[in-house]
Amino acid sequence: MPREIITLQCTDCKRRNYSTTKNKKTMTGRLEMKKFCAFCRKHIGHREVK
Repeated sequence: MPREIITLQCTDCKRRNYSTTKNKKTMTGRLEMKKFCAFCRKHIGHREVK
């Protein structure tokens, strides 16, 4: 199974808010998405962490 579960961390407050899956064979870099952070109360970039 090539898809693995990853965690997304807010770039502003550094809290881990979201989890999603990605295919590590086709996407080798770190995933970054704009998501809503409930602690910052705004849409901000969330980056993949280990």
